[in-house]
Amino acid sequence: MQVFANLVLIVQLLSALAIIGLVLVQHGKGADMGASFGSGASGSLFGATGSANFLSRSTAVAATLFFGCTLGLAFLSNSRPAASSADSVLDRAPVVAPAASGAAAIPGAIVAPAASAAASAAPN
Repeated sequence: MQVFANLVLIVQLLSALAIIGLVLVQHGKGADMGASFGSGASGSLFGATGSANFLSRSTAVAATLFFGCTLGLAFLSNSRPAASSADSVLDRAPVVAPAASGAAAIPGAIVAPAASAAASAAPN
């Protein structure tokens, strides 16, 4: 299962890089005005509007692949088998006995040996 998750993660990273590259290659809306004055866009490989359609469709495919991989990784991360002895992390937390004095409840506080011995010798 871990190998499949790694493959999905690699596909997600590659699709993210493809989205970045395709968005940077595309022209903005203002590029059409420059193309009408002879900037050479009509003589391109895909024609005047063919490159815009090809790049936008490629970006949409890469984005769909990216979101699909994201959902797949979310599903894989939540489908791990549950712990056999406990249902949640809080159930597995260690149980700490309450402190005998207020000073012992402070993290990092040093409790005097006499106070701890008296607390352990107290009758129940």
